[in-house]
Amino acid sequence: MLQFDEYKVKLNSLKPELDDLDQALGLEAAAREADMLESESASEGFWDNLEKAQKVQQRVKHLRSKLEGQHKRRTQWDDLMTLCELGNEMEDESLVPEVEEGYAKLEAEIEEARLSTLLTGEYDASSAILTFHAGAGGTEAQDWAQMLYRMYTRWAERHGYTYKILDYLDGDEAGIKSATIMVEGENAYGYLKGEHGVHRLVRVSPFDANARRQTSFAALEVMPEIPDDVEVDIRPEDVEMQVFRSSGAGGQHINKTSSAVRLIHKPTGIVVSCQTERSQFQNRDTCMKMLRARLVELKLQQHAEKISDLKGVQLKIEWGSQIRSYVFMPYQLVKDNRTGYETSNINGVMDGDLDGFINAYLKAEATGSWAEK
Repeated sequence: MLQFDEYKVKLNSLKPELDDLDQALGLEAAAREADMLESESASEGFWDNLEKAQKVQQRVKHLRSKLEGQHKRRTQWDDLMTLCELGNEMEDESLVPEVEEGYAKLEAEIEEARLSTLLTGEYDASSAILTFHAGAGGTEAQDWAQMLYRMYTRWAERHGYTYKILDYLDGDEAGIKSATIMVEGENAYGYLKGEHGVHRLVRVSPFDANARRQTSFAALEVMPEIPDDVEVDIRPEDVEMQVFRSSGAGGQHINKTSSAVRLIHKPTGIVVSCQTERSQFQNRDTCMKMLRARLVELKLQQHAEKISDLKGVQLKIEWGSQIRSYVFMPYQLVKDNRTGYETSNINGVMDGDLDGFINAYLKAEATGSWAEK
């Protein structure tokens, strides 16, 4: 039958892409590394260093997932080709929808895997530190910041990442003034780096008794977690440490003592804080990780040769500076101003379905094909 023959042609055109993925994903090297790390994890004393052991286990999980993903895609290809041949042989048109659906799914999965090979930046494989800031506008903006917080934590959960709250400052009446989380896992920064910027919301405000339409802004900063072996020049005299009593997320214990820590980097004006660990020392260590990440990110952005030359980047959380607009009323649309990618499925987006935006950004970054503003 003609329909099955057409899909056989389409499937045969996908085969070279599957073959290319083997090399692009480095599957041979991944298999060797996974075997080596699994042998290491079986050795005596492996769990003596818990932090290192957990990182090894996480790496093995990522490698095995990469290998299994490609095996699954090849199996899907074989199954679809068999289904086409069966449909032809039996002249069974009822199999056409199954072939159509399977082909669309396989094509999308191959594209997603191909995009993952674009993550070749120096820190793309790292975990990501996300900091949310409410813009001007009080409760409305703070509620929007919390909506973004939920959106990105849902995205993390959808993709098997874990996240840890580092700092959380409640809003005056609702929402959050600011929050910082660590999204932990392979390539988290590579996927999320394009989300850095100002996000604009248009909706009928639930906090306005007159039900007027409001525009709100919130900013998201995205930084890579910097490995401990990367040298970052932070002089002790350049850092001011403040301690304060914790509030917000974290349970009752953190409210009883002044265990929260805020670090101020004087040369750049960077301020980081952490309040969710149980001790002042743990919070300070986390703050230093965040500070190192901020300084490296600034260095990458400004191509500076020395950290002492850096100036803090001030992100204006206002009209005209947004990377993406989320319109709830009078119509429903989410549009990225840089790539031109858009969708009307606003509920899906707010529930963490951001892959279309992330993939469009990665493609544009790789090809330099940015939308006209």
